[in-house]
Formats: sequence, structure tokens, C-alpha cells
Amino acid sequence: MRPFLAGLFLLLFAPTLPAAGVELIRVWPTWHNEEDFERISDYFGRSPENGPGREIVLRTHPDSRAGYYFLVRLKNTTESAGIKFELSVIRPDALRATVFTFPAALRARESIYQLGLTGADWPSGRKVHPVAWKLTVLAADGRVLAEQKSFLWEKPAK
Repeated sequence: MRPFLAGLFLLLFAPTLPAAGVELIRVWPTWHNEEDFERISDYFGRSPENGPGREIVLRTHPDSRAGYYFLVRLKNTTESAGIKFELSVIRPDALRATVFTFPAALRARESIYQLGLTGADWPSGRKVHPVAWKLTVLAADGRVLAEQKSFLWEKPAK
């Protein structure tokens, strides 16, 4: 009888678990040179960069590999087509944030994405870092699935 009562107690009074969805585990901004993305396949006809099992690379200018990247590690519990990453970045030479959108499909597992600001979208080079940034994962209908931001993105609440 005791195991039954203990189970009933847990069902009634245990904290509810969050709904299944997308969890941003880590966002790591850093500069990458073009050669950082070279693969052996580049020398044998250039197979797709985003092969199965690899990190998925999305760039603002697909023809340019050098740039400022945000490595995004996330966990997703269900397949999600039609989502988009919305990356807002404040550069040292700008007063307002610039918003970049990266359409994607999420796999039902832990995944790694490289979101690259390349070409004219990051002309500053490797020595310049963003002042602040915010990454939002949006569902096809516009709902916010997950969000993470740098320390300087907003003023702390008092």
C-alpha cells in the first residue's frame, strides 16, 4: 500500500515538467577564417558542407566563408521544419542592432549550428567583436521557441 501512496503523492504534488521543445544549450560567438571550414571533400569535388552528422553551417553570404560566427548548440525533442534563427547584433560601429534571419529545419536531437555573418555583413575582421547580441529561435507561426542573449543586451532589472 505504501508504494501506491508514494506514487500517488508524486503524481499529485510533483513539480510539472516543462513542455517538450527547443533548448538553447550554448551560444558561442567567435571569428572564423575561411580555412577553418576546409574539408577533405573540398579537394574532391566539393561535397555539401552540411552533411549528415556534422554541424550545420548557415551564412549571410553563402559564397564567403570567413566571418563572425555564432556556434549554437541546441536540444530539440521533435522535428521542426520552417523554423528560423533570428540573430540581432550590435556592432561597435553602429548605434542600433542589425537583425539577421537564418531559415532552418531542426532535427529531433541535439544539434550544432554555425550562424555566420560573412561578406559585407561583418567587414570589421577578426579583431572586432559585437557589443551585444540576442539569438531567438522562432517557430513557423512566429512563436518564440528559445532565446539567449549576451550580458550587455539589456539593462538589468532593478
